[in-house]
Amino acid sequence: MEVKNETHHGFILLGFSDMPDLLLPLFSIFMGAYIICIVGNFSISMLIISQPQLHTPMYVLVGNLAFVDLFLTSITIPRALYGLISGNTYISFHGCFLQLFFLLAVGNMDSFLLAIMAFDRYSAVCHPLRYLSIMSRKTCICLVASSWVIVSLHSALYAIMTSSQALCKWVIPHFFCDLPVVMLLSCSVPSNLEQIGVFIECGIIILGPLFFILVSYILIIRAVLKLQTSKGRWKTFSTCSSHLTIVIIYYSTILFMYFRPSSIYSPANDRVISIVISLFIPMLNPFIYSLRNKQVKSAVKSLTISFKLKNFGRSSIWEPQEFVMMKMKFDSGPG
Repeated sequence: MEVKNETHHGFILLGFSDMPDLLLPLFSIFMGAYIICIVGNFSISMLIISQPQLHTPMYVLVGNLAFVDLFLTSITIPRALYGLISGNTYISFHGCFLQLFFLLAVGNMDSFLLAIMAFDRYSAVCHPLRYLSIMSRKTCICLVASSWVIVSLHSALYAIMTSSQALCKWVIPHFFCDLPVVMLLSCSVPSNLEQIGVFIECGIIILGPLFFILVSYILIIRAVLKLQTSKGRWKTFSTCSSHLTIVIIYYSTILFMYFRPSSIYSPANDRVISIVISLFIPMLNPFIYSLRNKQVKSAVKSLTISFKLKNFGRSSIWEPQEFVMMKMKFDSGPG
């Protein structure tokens, strides 16, 4: 691909140019997955907002996770879809580093939210009588707000540091501006001291939340094993199943993406992992929390019955006895 002089004011995203026969199928898959992701995360956010029984610390955090996933997907996928259908893969210099900033911020926010959710599960399992005082509304707001401050400062630091480097290349072998591939465009090779500093700082931001999650689950498992019956142990630990599933999927891809040996790096593998992180994990999260969670299912059931009562309760098509039976079923709560 010829790189014109105008790309010195921006970059060419190679994306999937090495697979021209697959551009249309890829567009269809990405578009379908993106729509599912948007609808799923938006729906679970609205469900949590509208249903009082979900106004608990855990589901407030789930709602924040859904918002972050919406943001994460919308940073990269629409631009990739436009490039696939139009063939225009140019991105401006400022657009690239703005995308890099937001991508780092919301990506790291995912990690911090999962760590806060682990603390929530630890409080619920290990300190059930003091749970509401430990995970109060004020505590949740402070934890989420401080996390946003940390990830924003971290992202701003790397976006500014990377954009201020002298760049010798203007072609990015990716479908968005990610930190590892953008750093490869630099004319200078970072010193060993700089590499160690970057590794330690990134390790703290990425692996710090993971360490916190692991400690939380060690304490949770220890508390669960003290329960007398296997049924009680299973019931208690099942409250963590949705969160644990997301943690395993998310961190297995993140660790392979950013901490794998450079000897096994390849642009094709990098693109596949990036698609999983930026599209398919955010798409799966709402389903994990809805299909594996009784409270969410109960809230959906209550919302559905409320909708039917509101829209059909006064209809002459309904017999009065049928309406009374549905109202009694709704008032008695989920079965």
